[in-house]
Amino acid sequence: MSWTPEKIELLTSLWNQGWTTARIGEELGVGKNAVVGKAHRLGLPKRPSPIQRRAEEAEQKKAPAPKQQTKGISIFDLGPGMCRWPFGDPGDDDFHFCGKKIVPGKPYCDEHCAAAYLNGKNPREDNPPAQQGGPGGKGPQAANRK
Repeated sequence: MSWTPEKIELLTSLWNQGWTTARIGEELGVGKNAVVGKAHRLGLPKRPSPIQRRAEEAEQKKAPAPKQQTKGISIFDLGPGMCRWPFGDPGDDDFHFCGKKIVPGKPYCDEHCAAAYLNGKNPREDNPPAQQGGPGGKGPQAANRK
């Protein structure tokens, strides 16, 4: 194959645009090895190996950047065993949840259980059903009042 000035100019242009050697070869009607050889002889800038490039990309995918979470976590990152105490207005961009480890059987951490429940217990535990007979005379205590 003879390299005409037009083909050399097209090769140089496509090379500088970042086309792959296979695509340049298809465009010029030659194999990719012919493109690599001519580019080398012309002194065109070297490119990183596609094998090394793939390895670098895979390494970047393996180690994602750590999330910068200044306060709490988003609803999307909230998982089992994480405190669901909300902060802010749900319509705001800075709305988030506590995310600390929960008290077993509760949806909140120690700190937020203390704020949510009387004496840190579930309200139902503070007032068992037998003691919930109110002034209306309903419930088990109403029989004792007569």
